[in-house]
Amino acid sequence: MNQELLLNAYRLMSTARAMADLYDANRSICSYVHSTSKGHEAIQLAAGFLLQPQDAAGLYYRDESILLAMGCTPYELMLQLLAKGEDPFSAGRTYYAHPSIRREGMPLVPHQSSATGMQAIPTTGMAHGFAYLEQQGLLKEGERPVVLCSLGDGSVTEGEVAEAFQMAVLKKLPVLFLIQDNDWGISARAEEMRAMDAYQYADGFKGMKRKRLDGTDFVKCYKGLTEAFNYVREERAPMLVHAWVPLLGHHTSGVRREWYRPEDDLTKHASEDPYVKLTQRMRDEGFSDFELEVIRQEAIQRATADFERAVAAPVPDPSTLTHHEFAPSPVTEEQGVRHPEGGEKVIMVDAALHAMDEILRTYPEAIFYGQDVGRTLGGVFREAATLAQKYGDERVFNTPIQEAYIVGSTAGMSAVGVKPIVEIQFADYIWSGVNQLVVELSKSCYLTAGKFPIQSLIRIPCGAYGGGGPYHSGCIESAILSVRGIKVVYPSNAADMKGLMKAAFLDPNPVIMFEHKGLYWSKVPGTEGAKCIEPDEDYVVPLGKARLVVEADPEAVDHGDSVLVITYGMGVYWAQEAREKCGNKVEVVDLRTLYPLDEDFLLERIKVHGKALVLTEEQALNSFAEALAGRLSQQAFRYLDAPVMTMGSVNIPAVPLNTGLEQAMLPNADKLASLINRLLHH
Repeated sequence: MNQELLLNAYRLMSTARAMADLYDANRSICSYVHSTSKGHEAIQLAAGFLLQPQDAAGLYYRDESILLAMGCTPYELMLQLLAKGEDPFSAGRTYYAHPSIRREGMPLVPHQSSATGMQAIPTTGMAHGFAYLEQQGLLKEGERPVVLCSLGDGSVTEGEVAEAFQMAVLKKLPVLFLIQDNDWGISARAEEMRAMDAYQYADGFKGMKRKRLDGTDFVKCYKGLTEAFNYVREERAPMLVHAWVPLLGHHTSGVRREWYRPEDDLTKHASEDPYVKLTQRMRDEGFSDFELEVIRQEAIQRATADFERAVAAPVPDPSTLTHHEFAPSPVTEEQGVRHPEGGEKVIMVDAALHAMDEILRTYPEAIFYGQDVGRTLGGVFREAATLAQKYGDERVFNTPIQEAYIVGSTAGMSAVGVKPIVEIQFADYIWSGVNQLVVELSKSCYLTAGKFPIQSLIRIPCGAYGGGGPYHSGCIESAILSVRGIKVVYPSNAADMKGLMKAAFLDPNPVIMFEHKGLYWSKVPGTEGAKCIEPDEDYVVPLGKARLVVEADPEAVDHGDSVLVITYGMGVYWAQEAREKCGNKVEVVDLRTLYPLDEDFLLERIKVHGKALVLTEEQALNSFAEALAGRLSQQAFRYLDAPVMTMGSVNIPAVPLNTGLEQAMLPNADKLASLINRLLHH
């Protein structure tokens, strides 16, 4: 083996070992929970050396030696260890060895969470994105990137890892799954956690090439991973490498090995120390003990000096606490023509289809995927009809029934420059995708200090009408709105559907678009107003701007005899129908965007009327509507003649199938008119 490579490996393994020893010796200073790569260094260094600048990686929390091999310095890692303000990865916001790297000459490493196995889907999404860009000729000439997905063996039992494996083989993606198996998952032994190891498990995924490696021997690791990287790079196909490694440190600084590991296990692992093995290999290659000791001492001195610098580095400025919740959006005002002269009215679902058509035509990096949106059906609501035929099966395609992959892959797609639009077929089935939404998408911009905002438009049909039943009718916006770092839009008509969809696509942050399927075709009585003259191709509606649907009569306002109804989605039509019953004393505001919320406009209108209610289709108890009403009541207390009221569906666990029961559950114009009259006569 090349001696320079061996020397570099020995220097970095000595450095990693010195760092681990320093952290353990300074436990009171290194007070934030952390893990080290002690025992895992051989396979990690080999992987880090073999990554090329055009590649990408999704790492896990023990991968500090991969980072050292990629070119990160001990000082940089220590800044993160100590949560310092100059931490180059997260500005002091996340744990040690949780990198986010976007640097010239280094592989791309987006945000990853501490949740084991969760990075498998976003990382596979990066490979999926690279495969798409390559197929479309959008990569630099000659680039054949590989994506490394590093996992501990215990995490492979996660269902989301199975989704990643499935898509990797289904789409033949250039991803290398590196499994580091140290026999432990915190205090649980391998035999408690799994019926098979990752190598055996991967045999069930047709097309997944596999390899076992001795993760304690750097030379074998380097040779074996060279073959693996070459295979993935040339064949553009997935591969799994399983490497057994000893766990020589603690699970984390907060869960120490002496608490749960028996002496015979510690002895067994110590006997397979990769540092001891590499030291002997260096001797076999002709390096003297004196030369090796010099390298060790230099590593200790550098680690010590870097640690002292990091300890002295400034902590984050508290004024930066709220920075980077979102990346700035390019759409800050309404643009284009909402009602072109001579334009034709369209239903909402067609406005969405036309918006998608224009996006795909304009942006070659845009793709659309989800269940049943591909060529054969074009969406269960025909919301993707003809798109695959126009733009090809690489750009508009069906996925397996994998909500986690649909949501989480957008993080990886976005990181490599693809602009994904995805669909969850019904809101009631989002829950298996919420894990990725919360753990990966929502936190990425914030925890990478703005380096990795995730451009992800997630379309979700929702809403009850006509006997859809308990699993196809839900409105679940309150659950999503409790998550920070996500924008939420909810159009009520065709013009806003198109304008908001365009703005949401252009927004560099994750956006959920709820689309009420009862408004898609305006077949529900009273929803004819959802049809609009179609805006022109340049039309956009900035997120966070409400719309005044209809004003109250000025004379009623002057006499204190008016009320403001704040609503969205189907509520806009219930409110307008109730206004017909109550007279022109009612003003209706359509929120359009639920987060960020146009609170200044709402407060302005509340001050005009002194009476307001928030109308939602969701069950009202503990809902977004109740939270908004409470907040507005606090902020506008001096201007109110009565508390801000709420109305929503009856508080039962699900939408019943029977249409009579469904109607009894939902708000309607009569119920709303009754509440409005109570408010007016308060």
